[in-house]
Amino acid sequence: METQKLNLFIVDDNRSMVVALKQYLQSRFGLDLNISTFYDGESCLEKIDKNTHIVILDHFLNGKNGLEVLKEIKEINPKTEVIMLTSNEDISLAIQSFRSGAIDYVIKGPSSWKKITKLVYHVITEPIRIIVREFGVSKFMAIFLLTFLLMGVVVMVVLHSIS
Repeated sequence: METQKLNLFIVDDNRSMVVALKQYLQSRFGLDLNISTFYDGESCLEKIDKNTHIVILDHFLNGKNGLEVLKEIKEINPKTEVIMLTSNEDISLAIQSFRSGAIDYVIKGPSSWKKITKLVYHVITEPIRIIVREFGVSKFMAIFLLTFLLMGVVVMVVLHSIS
């Protein structure tokens, strides 16, 4: 079975940063991601659908700001993982972002791309997400299957240690 690529959107009005971040992520996750770039929230929102897995979103955008875009993304597809990547260090904005559904709030700086890499890697490799994505089952069913599998392993280990 061929692994389905995840769709990742980068939304920022700084074109050079978008190009550099796309190249950076492609060099690390090339086979796992389809990366699309947008320079404003409106064009991103036109493309968001049930197959949009990850969005890296700046707060300061022309037109709608990142928080407004985040809320609309979550209305269109609540399962989309949104990472706020911004130069705005305002704690109240970070709190609003988390309340609106962002999985993290990353301040642009020397270590921000490293953190983005870890967050994207987590989304790609979390076992429950893999089962949901690859087999099309519900999240509840994926948790049930993993629990059942884990309990089977525990029983086998216990039975093996008894005998």
